[in-house]
Amino acid sequence: MSERLFFPDPLAATDLLTFAGRAARLGDGAVRLTAAAGTLATTAAPLAPRGLFDTTPTVLGLRALAVDPELECDLVVEASALRPAPDSANVVVLPETALAPAWAGIQPPRSGWEHRGEIAAAQLAARAQWGIAAVAESVPTDAGEDAVRAVRAQVWGQADDTLLGLPIGVAFAAFALGFIGGSEQAPVFASGPWTRIALARGHVIVRGPMVSGLTAVRPTGRA
Repeated sequence: MSERLFFPDPLAATDLLTFAGRAARLGDGAVRLTAAAGTLATTAAPLAPRGLFDTTPTVLGLRALAVDPELECDLVVEASALRPAPDSANVVVLPETALAPAWAGIQPPRSGWEHRGEIAAAQLAARAQWGIAAVAESVPTDAGEDAVRAVRAQVWGQADDTLLGLPIGVAFAAFALGFIGGSEQAPVFASGPWTRIALARGHVIVRGPMVSGLTAVRPTGRA
């Protein structure tokens, strides 16, 4: 029998499945499930680099839910493979196979966060919609996967002054994961290379964009 997650009520179980449904359409379609002390932290990576020269920033979306206080776990699974239990509305059934994406091996800090400002939810929504349109307009017809990823990295990796200098990808993550609602002012916190936007519906955490550390190749002439 597959392993199960037990929630205190059906709404919490449905919440996880809703988050997983959105995450399944983004990035690599995986979710990380970390449970301890009655809280399940569910993390997805709408944006993450693939390969040495990919400059896509690492942008994570995290939503916390109440769960069985005796549950302790830390695993990554395919988001689309999570499903409701047929015999209980309080239970979510896990897939039998776990995953190991590179982004799951990079954990944001749990403490040391310092307040750095606020971003309006409306501004996040506006920049996300701008970025989605920019990607659609910039991707060539019949473009291959590498070309599409290059365009996305360029658009979502742009630092934006209206987002406190964060890459526009944070707005995409908040919008695509359904974290934007109402007219809230989301506080922004920083810890080392990580920045976190704390929205009422979830947190967006960013590190990057990644720098390869290599210098440009320069042609050389004859001595």
